[in-house]
Amino acid sequence: MAGSILEKDVRIQQLAALCQEKSTIDSALYPFHNVQRGLRDKDGNGVKAGLTQISTIISSKIVDGEKHSCPGVLRYRGLDIKEICNGFLMSSRFGFEEVAYLLLFGDLPTQAQLTGFHALLGECCQLPAHFVRDVIMKAPRQDMMNLLSRSVLTLGAYDRACDDITIPNVLRQCLHLISVFPLLAVYGYHSYNHYECDDSLYIHKPDPGLSAAENTLRLLRPDKAYSALEAKILDLALVLHMEHGGGNNSTFTTHVVSSSGTDTYSVIASALGSLKGPKHGGANIKVVQMFEDLKANVRDLTDEDEVGAYLVSLLEKKAFDRRGLIYGIGHAVYSISDPRADIFKSFTEQLATEKGRKAEFDLYALVERLAPQIIAQKRRIYKGVSANVDFYSGFVYSILGIPAELFTPMFAIARIVGWSAHRIEELINQDKIIRPAYQSVIADREYIRLGERG
Repeated sequence: MAGSILEKDVRIQQLAALCQEKSTIDSALYPFHNVQRGLRDKDGNGVKAGLTQISTIISSKIVDGEKHSCPGVLRYRGLDIKEICNGFLMSSRFGFEEVAYLLLFGDLPTQAQLTGFHALLGECCQLPAHFVRDVIMKAPRQDMMNLLSRSVLTLGAYDRACDDITIPNVLRQCLHLISVFPLLAVYGYHSYNHYECDDSLYIHKPDPGLSAAENTLRLLRPDKAYSALEAKILDLALVLHMEHGGGNNSTFTTHVVSSSGTDTYSVIASALGSLKGPKHGGANIKVVQMFEDLKANVRDLTDEDEVGAYLVSLLEKKAFDRRGLIYGIGHAVYSISDPRADIFKSFTEQLATEKGRKAEFDLYALVERLAPQIIAQKRRIYKGVSANVDFYSGFVYSILGIPAELFTPMFAIARIVGWSAHRIEELINQDKIIRPAYQSVIADREYIRLGERG
């Protein structure tokens, strides 16, 4: 048996080499045919694929006919994210439910609307009978994103109106998914931690009166306890990750799959598959892993020269995963600054100080300052680079005691709101399946009969 498995692996390796040979396209053909790789032009601007009212991202301005980078701006439904966050933070209230209402329905809620919406989400926060036992606890694995996708698709099997894509039904489905995502993610982790890691099993029920952030911490921790600051910062993280334009990979996936006319559960499962990738939602894990490697290989973590030398070795593909990347630095859109990272940074320092990890925060701040300078020296870049929101989010999650397996699901718990808003927008405004063109660059050939092939 072992021999046959080995032979199979060898055959697959050989066929994979053939796949690579026959699938490689000369990179010079892309500009020749005016094809924008990654649907981005040579300046990094995204190719316009649609219109949206849900959010606005600004990273540059045109002055006297020339493009100039500017500090990043993010607006939800036309409102500046910094003003939105200041609004609920200054009033010492949680923002997740309020901002979810804004993204879904277009305006900030009144107090009565907010109270009613919060109550509605609480009523939706229920899983089918025995779902945890029969679905989440079956085949537990470390990969929480795949488990989330599996759970979402299975929820579709419990929905008798699964394929109804009228807006009231889609909204019902979206509100249910928004409400239960923390349960699916945290219960999935506890199941894995129990069955695969031999730890105790905790399955707490959510409290419908609590915010999404409070319930997530309540579900995660054995004693259900959390501090006000912990819940406040997790809530802020969820708001900042909730939405980021129609062109980010998982949201564009939402538009593409929605345009086919398929059901909500299939759409959200597809978006989860996109978000899982390390170039998208999986980036925060890479940041934490990179810093662990830095701490293991740099003697003095306060020495700028030593830390700088490590960053150079990252770019030269000599350190960490040898990909040549400094994770958490740079963004597909922002150059001078990512407004989400700007908002997050001060609260990260506050939490790190409270938890006795200020020295670790100082290391993050040092890398944030040095990395753009070193990248500018070592690389030809068409725009500036700065820390993105993922640079600090993984660190914050680790301080909160959130296991690494849940880092990307935390992103999903937030982004499900944006996906829902974009799915509804796509269904309302478009009646065509998204079907871009790909230019064929292979020559025509004559068919050869089987017995005549060499």
